[in-house]
Amino acid sequence: MKHLLLIITICTIVGCKQTKPQHATSQVEASRLLELFKPSHADYPNISVHRGGKGLVNYPENCLETLEYINDSIDAIYEIDVAQTKDGQLVLLHDNSIDRTTTGSGKVSDLTYNELKTFNLVDDFGNETAFKIPLFSQVLAWCKKENVILTIDIKKSVRQETVINTIREAKAEDISIIITYDIEQAKSAYKLAPELLISVAARNNVEFDRLLKTEIPLRNMLAFTGTKLSEASLFKRLHHNNVVCMLGTLGNLDKRAEARGDKLYREWKANGADIIATDRPFEAFKAIN
Repeated sequence: MKHLLLIITICTIVGCKQTKPQHATSQVEASRLLELFKPSHADYPNISVHRGGKGLVNYPENCLETLEYINDSIDAIYEIDVAQTKDGQLVLLHDNSIDRTTTGSGKVSDLTYNELKTFNLVDDFGNETAFKIPLFSQVLAWCKKENVILTIDIKKSVRQETVINTIREAKAEDISIIITYDIEQAKSAYKLAPELLISVAARNNVEFDRLLKTEIPLRNMLAFTGTKLSEASLFKRLHHNNVVCMLGTLGNLDKRAEARGDKLYREWKANGADIIATDRPFEAFKAIN
C-alpha cells in the first residue's frame, strides 16, 4: 500500500511539472492592434506603403532606409516581404532571386546572409545604392523604437511559425500584422498566434462568409478587399461587423488616380476603404489627409 501511495505521489508531481509550461504558453497578451484597428477609431494610419516603398529614386523597395525616408514625411503602415536565406536568416525580399533588386544574382535560398551583404540594393530605376538587404529582426527593432506598424507578407518558402517566433522574440506583437491570402493561411496564422491581428482576404461577401465560419474572431481580422473596387455594401457589412477595410490601389487604381486626379483616393475612402494600400504613398496621403 505504501508503495502504491508513493507511485501515485510521484506521478502527480511529474504531471504537475509537465502541465505548467503548457499553461504558461497559453497566457499570451493580445496585441494592442486588435483594439486600435476598429472602424470607429481614427487614430491608426490610413495609408499602407506597398513593399515598404516603390518607384522612389535612390530608395529601393523592402529597404530599412526607405522606411525611414517615408516615415519622416507621412504617417503610414508598411507592407514588407519576408524571405529566408540558406543559413536560415529572415530578410526583406520580394522575389525568389536577388537579381532585380540588388547588384548580385541567384536565389535567396541558395545564399547565406553574409553573401547577401556583399551586394547593394538598387532602386526601381536600376540605380545602385549603398543600402543592404536588411534582416527582419533589424526592421522589427526600428519599428518598435519608432512605433511603426508593419503588415508582413510571408513568402511561400518561409514557415509562418518561423516569422511569428521572430516577432515574439523581438516582443514586436504590438507593431506586427500577419498577411494571409486564403482561408487555410488565415486559420493557420490564428492557431499559431491568436494574439496577433491578421490581414484576411475579404474581396466579396462569399469570402467574408467563409471567414465567419472559421474559429477566427472578428477582432483578429483586418479585411483586405483586393485591388479592384468593391461595392459599398461590402464595406458597410464589414464595418457593421467592426472590421477595418483595406483597399489595394497598387496597380490599376493608382494609375487611374495618377491620370484622373488624386481626389479619387478621397472618393475610395468615402466609399468605405479605411486604409489605402498604394505605390503612391505621398500622393495618397496628401489627398486623404
